[in-house]
Amino acid sequence: MNYDQIFLNALKSVKDEGRYRIFMDIERKKGDFPNAIWRCEKGSSDIIVWCGNDYLGMGQHPSVIYEMEEALHKVGAGAGGTRNISGTNHYHVLLEKELADLHGKESALLFTSGYVSNEATLSTLGKLMPDLIIFSDELNHASMIQGIIHSGCKRHVFRHNDLAHLEQLLEASDPDAPKLIAFESIYSMDGDVAPIKEFCDLAERYNALTYIDEVHAVGMYGARGGGVAEQEGLMDRLTIIEGTLGKAYGLMGGYITASDLIVDAIRSFASGFIFTTSISPVIAAGAVASIKHLKSSSLERELHQKNAALLKQKMKDASLPVMPSESHIVPLLVGDAVICKQASDMLLKEYGIYVQPINYPTVARGTERLRFTPSPVHSEEMMDHLVTSLKAVWARLDIDKYASAA
Repeated sequence: MNYDQIFLNALKSVKDEGRYRIFMDIERKKGDFPNAIWRCEKGSSDIIVWCGNDYLGMGQHPSVIYEMEEALHKVGAGAGGTRNISGTNHYHVLLEKELADLHGKESALLFTSGYVSNEATLSTLGKLMPDLIIFSDELNHASMIQGIIHSGCKRHVFRHNDLAHLEQLLEASDPDAPKLIAFESIYSMDGDVAPIKEFCDLAERYNALTYIDEVHAVGMYGARGGGVAEQEGLMDRLTIIEGTLGKAYGLMGGYITASDLIVDAIRSFASGFIFTTSISPVIAAGAVASIKHLKSSSLERELHQKNAALLKQKMKDASLPVMPSESHIVPLLVGDAVICKQASDMLLKEYGIYVQPINYPTVARGTERLRFTPSPVHSEEMMDHLVTSLKAVWARLDIDKYASAA
């Protein structure tokens, strides 16, 4: 048995399809982001990051850095254990209180990432309710899908944001079985928004729980950054609200908010929570500062939305194939994995623009794209440079023929 050949063949298939991924060695410039340094074998060069998830630039906000430095000198670097064994620091307690307040819920629970919070919570719900039926949007994140699979319970996948299809599935299910509708508020690849109110209406009609992933919305939507559900006045109608600290809040970690009872049950039974070291109290301190700031300041959100709209318009004016997006996500259709990677490489090496190609399995084949995430710290001058560079790359690679065929 040639084990190495098995791995070589697997990697070759990914490379042949043009979707082999390479880590970019970048060094963010604090206080000057999205400017960064790209390091490679040939040396280093200055670049502008256009695909980051630090949506509001909070990863370099002075108050966040100050609180993290204070916490580091006060309590040290690491948590020192799992939450159950010496790893619950006072900063974790403060952060969970801030998160529960943010979403108008009784309790919150921290996880090491948004992926883990989804996977651990959804899989645990299925184990606590063996007869549970989960109704999942077909474009839900991989972490939600894995959690639903690992739950071991019966599941139905409904067409993306399709209320009629969801109701058809609910209507055909056992009326006495426990049910849960799982969906996202903003879908990060297309930038579209879920019909949250209508999902809640269906949940009430068919006696189902609701689970919403707000990772691409927390901090950025709503009067205090509570997400799309807050913006639409619907937080009280949702059973579980899940979010991340790794995007708008500029740090890392994931969480859920819900009733005391549900959070206590997940805390007590979720392996992904119980058996892992808790996040550093330094990160928790920074997250508390970031959340508090964005609860009271709308400046970052307003500028963020303004810049996203401005970039979309500049791309449209330049006849670039901007895909429809209701949110801050700005996807540009390419339609071919190999060409998408070539465009990304050219933008980086020749124009100092870093944008990662988005290929299968993140998106469907034939819908490969470049996904831009403008932030409050991207200037109009940077946008003009981006659009001019994209036009040049589009012409050289004749990308329009791939996008039109997609």
